[in-house]
Amino acid sequence: MTKQLIFILFLLTACSTGFDKLQMEKARKEIVQTERDFEMMAETKGLSAAFSYYADSAATLSRGSYVIHGKDSIRIFYLAPRYNGVKLEWKPDFVEVSTSADLGYTYGKYTFTTSDSTGQVVRSKGIFHTVWKKQANNQWRFVWD
Repeated sequence: MTKQLIFILFLLTACSTGFDKLQMEKARKEIVQTERDFEMMAETKGLSAAFSYYADSAATLSRGSYVIHGKDSIRIFYLAPRYNGVKLEWKPDFVEVSTSADLGYTYGKYTFTTSDSTGQVVRSKGIFHTVWKKQANNQWRFVWD
């Protein structure tokens, strides 16, 4: 009887681990797709619309010496004239998710393209890091960027 119980517990643990890994892989794919959709929205509707849409209600942005808290503040931040006509491109190089598959993070490279006062195109490149949280409606929203 003890051997049978140990075997059953082993099977349950193995199944649970397999289930967790499947859920984690599903979450990774969802986050990558969310990043793509986010970037596409930024291109078509602008940074203000995209960042406020994909922000969790308690999201925080870190931008140089600025820290912006909350969805509305993020929307207002990107309405500044300096962000008109800006193109922001990015792609995650790495995605990781928690074993509970409700938190994740990405990092990768971005390119920020704008024009200076003389009309000269200026490109800045860097590394981004975003923390994602799965919402009650199963959509992913960032809590830190």
